[in-house]
Amino acid sequence: MSDVFLMHADAETTAYFSEVADALCALFGIPRAEAVARLNARWGAVEFEPYPDLVCHEEPEHWAYLLYHGDVPYWEADADRSAWPVLPPPPAGSPAWTAAPPQE
Repeated sequence: MSDVFLMHADAETTAYFSEVADALCALFGIPRAEAVARLNARWGAVEFEPYPDLVCHEEPEHWAYLLYHGDVPYWEADADRSAWPVLPPPPAGSPAWTAAPPQE
């Protein structure tokens, strides 16, 4: 199954969202469905400009950290990552989940 993003965006921007989901999975070991749900929860109602929308001017890693930890100084090599909060994924009944949430 391919990713189902709720954002209104052209194909290139949607491909960028897929790269952000890739970064979420690679950096934090979360399931793909959760990565897509985090993106949908944050930007599902947004209508993006054609590529490159302003959001695309950041590296996917930037958005991955923001969606997973919030606003943290991920670029600082000596940052104490153990103290960073993990933001909860969207709740199970949320429309952000376009694929089944993982079972507990």
